[in-house]
Amino acid sequence: MNYRFILPFLLTLFIISSPCLLAGEDNPHVSPLYFGPNALPVPDMLDGTLHSRLYGELALDFHAGYYGDLTETIFAKVNIPLFTPRVNLSLWMPVIEFFDNTPASLAHQDSEKRKDKGYTIGNVYISTDIQVLKQARIRPDITIRAAVITASGDNDEYARYYDAPGYFFDASIAKSIGFDHRFFKDLRFVLNGGFLCWQTSQTVQNDAWMYGLMAKLTTSVFDLSCTWQGYNGWQKNGDMPMTVKVDIRYNRGCFRPLFQFEHGLRDYPYNHFRLGLGYAF
Repeated sequence: MNYRFILPFLLTLFIISSPCLLAGEDNPHVSPLYFGPNALPVPDMLDGTLHSRLYGELALDFHAGYYGDLTETIFAKVNIPLFTPRVNLSLWMPVIEFFDNTPASLAHQDSEKRKDKGYTIGNVYISTDIQVLKQARIRPDITIRAAVITASGDNDEYARYYDAPGYFFDASIAKSIGFDHRFFKDLRFVLNGGFLCWQTSQTVQNDAWMYGLMAKLTTSVFDLSCTWQGYNGWQKNGDMPMTVKVDIRYNRGCFRPLFQFEHGLRDYPYNHFRLGLGYAF
């Protein structure tokens, strides 16, 4: 096993263990239930594998809020193999969002200030992803991830982004069942668990445990996955988002068109549609 992946992982741990400070005042509603859809969404799960080639993705997100509000976002992501295909440096970001509120959504947010519509820059996420084990006859795929959430997002006074950083750790355990078929390749099951933290005031942070289950069907043309996941905070102030996602991606060639739909079941009052294009270099 190549142990050079330990260095980027330890560097990530050092960064996320640094103290987190919140610029704003105490706010009992610093949770996904009351903020915009990009403030702290449920992170997409790893499926137990990593990218062996440099991979970039650009997408348009459309969030239809349960209170009539709309958010359109340009989303970007890149996965960079480091030293070995068993380690990725991943960066992703809602580059810019355009939001349009309604009287009902403004009343629900109960924010410091009210703004009918506008735009804002999002948070940058940086993670080190490591393939700990690769699947064998009995052994599963296991990936671990350590991620930093920057405080680059703004407009916390309008309940768009938290004016605070955060971090999370998680692990995915996966096993595939192969098919002897020309079209259907395999069916994969993934179990995910982890820990997520974000600052809610100058002296208080919210800690949450993460969970998720995924079923992924791989064919000779596309990948189709269904995911149930979320995280549970301790403050019980709308900090327990739970979602279901359906994701379909074309998996042949360098270009990878994709479509995703996400529905908020609890503490995430949005339907999320994503249409994007990935490219494997």
